[in-house]
Amino acid sequence: MCVGTDDRIRNGSRWSRYQRSDRLGLLSAAVAGSITLFAAESADDLKLPASFRNWYHVNTMVIDKASPLFEAMGGMHNVYIDSTGETALKNGEPYPDNTVLLVDLHEFTISDGSDVEGPRKATAIMLKDKTKYASTGGWGFQAWAGGDPTKPMVTDPAKQCFGCHQPKKDQDYVYSTYIP
Repeated sequence: MCVGTDDRIRNGSRWSRYQRSDRLGLLSAAVAGSITLFAAESADDLKLPASFRNWYHVNTMVIDKASPLFEAMGGMHNVYIDSTGETALKNGEPYPDNTVLLVDLHEFTISDGSDVEGPRKATAIMLKDKTKYASTGGWGFQAWAGGDPTKPMVTDPAKQCFGCHQPKKDQDYVYSTYIP
């Protein structure tokens, strides 16, 4: 993860977590991969979850202009997990079917030295179903431009997303990890 000196949050252990968490950057890259996410069988069958901001907040990461990923997916990435997968996340275990991981990607600005969330760029999900999405490690993927459920962005799940997730096979293809 590349974060410019002027853009990072300098808040003790929180900043240390950002520095250690290249995994989140790769999750976001895979999730947003050109701000596009994907489903193995069909991206059309995945739906944007309602009220995800009430889910467990896994972490937040900012991809700023200093990152080579900025053009495709720059912004503030807020990562959430539903209650189905929360225990697996915290225990570092494989995720059960029906787990949903979600990245809420926003523009951001820097105001008085703080990163401030701006307009939504995209919302992306990973849905676990070992049988249905067997060809992509058991995960279906989709993203919606601006978080608008009428604007899906997925065209080829295997090429647009799963290739990026393969290096994390030992973590059930998920980059985000639990940070107590």
